[in-house]
Amino acid sequence: MTGKELERSVREQLRTLSADNATGVAQHLVMVARLLDENPTAALAHAETAARRAGRVPAVREALGIVAYREGDWARALGEFRTARRLSGSEHLLPLMVDCERALGRPDRALELAASPSARALGLDESIELAIVVSGIRRDAGQAQAAAAAVDLPQLRMRARRPWSARLRYAFAETQLALGDLAAARLWFARAADADLDLETDAAERLEELDGVYYTDLAPETSPVSEGHHQAETADEGSERDAETDR
Repeated sequence: MTGKELERSVREQLRTLSADNATGVAQHLVMVARLLDENPTAALAHAETAARRAGRVPAVREALGIVAYREGDWARALGEFRTARRLSGSEHLLPLMVDCERALGRPDRALELAASPSARALGLDESIELAIVVSGIRRDAGQAQAAAAAVDLPQLRMRARRPWSARLRYAFAETQLALGDLAAARLWFARAADADLDLETDAAERLEELDGVYYTDLAPETSPVSEGHHQAETADEGSERDAETDR
């Protein structure tokens, strides 16, 4: 691991640092990516170290924000995303910022941010991510029709798989369920499952629920108390047998 595993755009940002510092920060960022799923505590440590060494590099603050976001530390994530946005001038983190506002219990602020002029500067991928978040906010508020409209996009029916395909279809399935259209919900959960090669959603499980398929664990469960009681009974029986032999 040398740090050269980073995307070129990130390495370009690190060129503002000294050579040694740039290499060290790059290595920490690589470790953040590698550890994010399997050891978020260690990923956070690497992200914080990178931020101490290169706090004015947008990619570093974004990495720290991503770790906080994945850990459910919404306030910290939002603060880091705002800083990265200010340093870079890029709006690509807007969907995550809106989701943080939603998670912090501020749906009105989330929707205001989603409707801001900054949202019009988003590329296609980020626009779809934002639509998914907005749909969730509307659904939370009981506005099922508005939730469905937010994700009823032309890209919803694309045959080609894109990184957001499964989640967009899943979000639309949720809105159909909220509207009480079980047939449409089943259809879109099935389409989400087909697109979900990385298992980002539980679309397959939701589909089985709609089909009335449930799984039961047939393995007998033995509680520690029962095991202890059984062991005590065995010991007692052994003592009784010893006593009878002595007699």
